[in-house]
Amino acid sequence: MLIPEFQYEVTLTEKFLRRIPEGKMEWRPHPKSMTIQALANHLAEIPQWVIAIMEKEELDLDEYSASADKRIEEMVKLLREGASSAEAALRKPDEAYQDIWKLRKGEHTLIEMPRMNVLRTLAFNQLPHHRAQLGVYFRLLDIPVPSTYGPSADEV
Repeated sequence: MLIPEFQYEVTLTEKFLRRIPEGKMEWRPHPKSMTIQALANHLAEIPQWVIAIMEKEELDLDEYSASADKRIEEMVKLLREGASSAEAALRKPDEAYQDIWKLRKGEHTLIEMPRMNVLRTLAFNQLPHHRAQLGVYFRLLDIPVPSTYGPSADEV
């Protein structure tokens, strides 16, 4: 049941990634904000989180390194390839979704809950959250915001 929802979110995410102008990769709205490049890479790698949640028992953030692609096509490729592998990882029996999964930073446990809850919190809900951030960046740069769950003010 999750796969069609995931596919839809990935399609929307690709639409946002393709809207990024290559010349704006280092732009950020505030010194504490991510650059467009960092935000776009994070969006592109979220399917990798789905794979980690479904294929591993835990993830240690001390062993994690963020994607740092500089070109949109590389990001889209990461998103698509990750999404394909994530869809395969989601084809597990229902019982697997109840297994406890853990997110750690070294010895400190950050999250410990059933995979289904982690999927929603760290993966599925992250896609619209970070797309919305990117939409704000677009608005501030006067880049038309793509439609998502309905038309945007730029695509009526």
